Amino acid sequence: MTDYAVVAMAGLAREGAVPCGQVQTAPGLAAATGIAEPTVAKVLKALGQAGLVESERGARGGYRLARPLSQVPLTEVIVAMDGPIALTACVDGGIGGGCEAESHCAMRGRWDPVNAAIRQALAAVSLADLAGPVARPIPIIAAAE
Repeated sequence: MTDYAVVAMAGLAREGAVPCGQVQTAPGLAAATGIAEPTVAKVLKALGQAGLVESERGARGGYRLARPLSQVPLTEVIVAMDGPIALTACVDGGIGGGCEAESHCAMRGRWDPVNAAIRQALAAVSLADLAGPVARPIPIIAAAE
């Protein structure tokens, strides 16, 4: 769902999609992005609950970004759609009981630095970075034999 959320938010920010400051409807956004309308509606609801998009009710209602894509780190979207970012459930104060070896696990707590590094890397990427032009891949040159 995070992938769809990123695409939906990029669609809300797309220049020329609608006049600046106006809202977009879920059906309009679905048509523009190619994502099924029920999925767009579900994504927009979750993004609204997280404060990433704002909704406006009524006949002329719809959705708009709460702030520019450049001010939205990828971590906020991931957390809004999928919950806390962690490789394992037993770290960062996670609720116990997810593993039968938890009480004597030698790895318990050792994943914390890994999770912190992943969160830090994802926080450094804004949605504007993802929505921008695609960087051309750098060709890999094989070493001389």
